[in-house]
Amino acid sequence: MKIYEAGKIRNIALLGHGGCGKTTLTESALYTAKLINRIGRVEDGNTVSDFDKEEIARKISINTSVIPMEWEGHKINFIDTPGYFDFVGEVQSSIKVAGGLIILVDATSGIEVGTEKAWDYAEDKKKPTFMFVNKMDRENADFDKVLNELREKFGKKVAPFQIPLGEKESFIGNINVVKMIAKEYDGKTCTEKPIPEDKMQQVAEIREMLMESVAETDEMLLEKYFAGEEFTQEEIQNGLRKGILSGEIVPVLCGATAKNIGIHSLLNMINDYSPSPMDMPPKQGKHPHKDEVVERSLEENQPFSAQVFKTIADPYMGKISIFKVISGSLKADMEVVNANKDEKEKIGNLFLLRGKNQIDISEVKAGDIAAVAKLQHTNTGDTLCSVSDPIIYSGIEFDQPQLYLAVEPKARGDEEKISSGLQRLAEEDPSFSFERNVETKQTLIRGHGELHIKVITSKLKNKFGVEVELSDPIVPYRETIKGKSDVQGKHKKQSGGHGQYGDVKIRFEPAVEGFEFNEEIFGGSVPKSYIPAVEKGLRECLESGALAGYPVVNIKATLYDGSYHDVDSSEMAFKIAASLAFKKGIETAKPVLLEPIVKVNVIVPEEYMGDIMGDLNKRRGRIIGMEPQPKGMQMVAAEVPQSEMFKYAIDLRSMTQARGVFTMEFVRYEEAPQMISEKVVEAAKAAKV
Repeated sequence: MKIYEAGKIRNIALLGHGGCGKTTLTESALYTAKLINRIGRVEDGNTVSDFDKEEIARKISINTSVIPMEWEGHKINFIDTPGYFDFVGEVQSSIKVAGGLIILVDATSGIEVGTEKAWDYAEDKKKPTFMFVNKMDRENADFDKVLNELREKFGKKVAPFQIPLGEKESFIGNINVVKMIAKEYDGKTCTEKPIPEDKMQQVAEIREMLMESVAETDEMLLEKYFAGEEFTQEEIQNGLRKGILSGEIVPVLCGATAKNIGIHSLLNMINDYSPSPMDMPPKQGKHPHKDEVVERSLEENQPFSAQVFKTIADPYMGKISIFKVISGSLKADMEVVNANKDEKEKIGNLFLLRGKNQIDISEVKAGDIAAVAKLQHTNTGDTLCSVSDPIIYSGIEFDQPQLYLAVEPKARGDEEKISSGLQRLAEEDPSFSFERNVETKQTLIRGHGELHIKVITSKLKNKFGVEVELSDPIVPYRETIKGKSDVQGKHKKQSGGHGQYGDVKIRFEPAVEGFEFNEEIFGGSVPKSYIPAVEKGLRECLESGALAGYPVVNIKATLYDGSYHDVDSSEMAFKIAASLAFKKGIETAKPVLLEPIVKVNVIVPEEYMGDIMGDLNKRRGRIIGMEPQPKGMQMVAAEVPQSEMFKYAIDLRSMTQARGVFTMEFVRYEEAPQMISEKVVEAAKAAKV
């Protein structure tokens, strides 16, 4: 593939609900460009885009794939993203480098949750967007109904650039309203035909609407429009392109990707109307060593800079970093710096990835997407740049994952393997995280859904040869006391020679925070040198409480009396005496179980508010406030016991059809209700048996 200048490059991310045909669109585009001999099917596991073992087995896209192709003197980099919400991180990193977006809509289903989410991303990031109504050949396809839905939901800027030619099984192509030509497809070729008479009225009405949009892009065109003059084809194209780039116009196209209908038109429209990197404003970043803003443009003389947006962890090939060049150009064997890590990297062979296939190239210019293997220090989101002109671009923003599950090795001694495998997979997918909980001795994975976590554990097995089991996380309960106690702890042991003797009297009572130790010894009943041993003995006992063996918090211990032996007393004897006093003192001071409480902010469409509040109440939650949010959403703030929230991500998705999101953070510990406390104590006792 030849090297392209920025003006001839199009970076297009494909978004939409799962199953709307994004991967099949890339297949049809490759077939239309004569790069493959037949259109693969996701169901058959033979598509260029879905090549990962997990994708083939599950018959869905899991990873972002870059599919570069040439069309009519342009290079189009299709970025095929997963439609399932568990893999939202892949979508977010793809949008970061895309110039324009195509949102696919299923003609039989209309607007789905994935359509709404894709639209929100496009609006938030201000990306020029096309809508492609797919599956027009299906029995229940209804273009007019879908178009009306789109305009009603997303506004009048959604404008049809095409209308279908034929319908359902007899769908054979489309009518280009801009160029006033019909296009007929036979699965391989595209033939231009005159517009059928019975469609002229509809076409004229839509064209008039588009001409209004063209007029609004320029003062001179507006005057011409009101004067009743016709626009030239060039004025129409320039006006529409201007409107699309500014986000004032969102073209709607139609087709059937599985039958390769409408793909020629789509590729032409991408070349004609979607943004090239040249249409983007200069990109700003920070200087890594100075407090100043640095700017990079696509001019020839600019120093090299690029951002990595995707990493593939391959156990055999090592790490592959996929990046977009933002300024300058990159050649093989160049030395660059990773500005985030302040580490130099040596660039090896440069290549394009088309699915899993590598196409070697000698140079990548600004605006283009390529890949390099075996970078030592570089991860997703990092900036690579010229050693003499460093810059750091803003990172990729990922939603916080909120589903927690614990992973345990199936085979003993695999802990190390799990940790290094998860580390490698986190480089590939930064939208999940993992941590070792020292207190519960569990490795916890945080993902965006059950499928997300199952895919991670499946990759652990297939890529790194380690099998794991998933379980619920252990809740980190605490214990404390509500009452007071006054106890004696006496340790006396005689076994020939030196014995052991330590005797302490300690008062225990509740404290506001942590552990407080006081001493009120008079007359030397416990020598000063042994008092630190008493405190140490008590502190060691805090690790395991009397109820269920959880850490003890918020207690005050006052050592006020005791006795010692000139010969047999020792630090160890007083430590043991203190631990005896602790056990007795806690048991008689009304011990209680404390459970962790988290603050939860749930953002949902207004119509789900009743269900959400009812569900939080069932989880023993307290609603502490409500707040209106943009786009007709509402936020419910609540405090809920952590033990009730581990699977909330799954339940919220099912209650709101995946429209709801939430955040969760620990706030404090509170006394657990009697019923919960009894269950936890019983389970702890059973575990010891």
